[in-house]
Amino acid sequence: MRGPVRLGLKENLGQFSLLVLVNAFVGGMVGLERTVVPLIGSEVFGLVAKSAILSFIVSFGVVKALSNLAVGPLADAFGRKRLLVAGWIFGVPVPFVLMFAPSWGWVVFANVLLGINQGFAWSMTVNMKIDLVGPRFRGVATGMNEFAGYASLGITAFLTGYIASAYALRPQPFYLGVFYVFAGLFLSALLVRDTHEHVRLEASQTGPKDEDKPTFREVFSATSFGDRNLFACSQAGLVNNLNDGMSWGVFPLFFAAFGLGVERIGILKAVYPFVWGMLQVVTGPLSDRIGRKGLIAGGLWVQAVGMFLVLATRGFGWWLVGSLIMGLGTAMVYPTLIAAVSDHSRPAWRARSLSVYRFWRDLGYAVGALAAGIIADALGLSWAIGLVAALTAFSGLLVALLLEG
Repeated sequence: MRGPVRLGLKENLGQFSLLVLVNAFVGGMVGLERTVVPLIGSEVFGLVAKSAILSFIVSFGVVKALSNLAVGPLADAFGRKRLLVAGWIFGVPVPFVLMFAPSWGWVVFANVLLGINQGFAWSMTVNMKIDLVGPRFRGVATGMNEFAGYASLGITAFLTGYIASAYALRPQPFYLGVFYVFAGLFLSALLVRDTHEHVRLEASQTGPKDEDKPTFREVFSATSFGDRNLFACSQAGLVNNLNDGMSWGVFPLFFAAFGLGVERIGILKAVYPFVWGMLQVVTGPLSDRIGRKGLIAGGLWVQAVGMFLVLATRGFGWWLVGSLIMGLGTAMVYPTLIAAVSDHSRPAWRARSLSVYRFWRDLGYAVGALAAGIIADALGLSWAIGLVAALTAFSGLLVALLLEG
């Protein structure tokens, strides 16, 4: 029999740890694509235009962004657990379609399903962790959530590159996805418990202000541009994933153009998210101690340095250093932004505010891939990398000027 509902990390360690594991499987689903799918586009389906190759990231980003926007009100109406399970159901066909897609259109369709899977499942794991631990440990919750997801993403990117170099670009690398999707679905459906009572408890402890529930339109407006702090976070999230979308699609093609093999490309594509994921265990809690602003602005500038280093150098060693620097910068930014949005929204509408933030953040995948593809086709891959790096540095300046704390 369950005891009384309490907020805190220690008090909810079992469920919190389970959600960490579930998000590792969520992140692994994206890791399936980081190394091999751009190469499948160019080598298996013979696509030449970079914008065509990057179309799978555009479909993923748009659908994930819209899913993020939907999950806030849906979570309030139906509960976190139901959306988590629904996200896994949408993910079940993804590895099978990637294995056997007869045309590039099917790969794009798989990424529509993957976008829904990620929008629902990743959003709910982070929301549920924040619900469980309460305001004192938001940085810890976001750091652990993003650590699990992105460390798994990085490990999977490495493994798929290794498997592809040993066997073929498909179907063997996607066998991992079959395990991820069924393990995630099983754990979410049978063992995860909903957190609506924790939300109620926190709301009751924060005072009468939480009795007023703004409309979703009002939350969307405040999070997008009405509140300077939330605007600073939303634009930074968009730019962060814009540069990630660029690196996801452009970097494998950039490295391959200089003769790098798929196994070494896999290492480079793994290092960035792995470092990003691992260091969030430190940067998330650190933001609880030293504040959010410095980590976010500084992290965006560090990302820009990493991208410029990749652009300015040639050779695996320098590219590895650039990828490490990008991972460090993203670790500084990623969990801190989620915690900052939580700081500036109230429990009664926090899930909706986070869903709006995640809408803008993950729309960055589509914007980055689309812009990088067009720029690469018109001016070359190097221009796409350089312009995105400059935009990232400018986003850090906006955070420094606008965000409080």
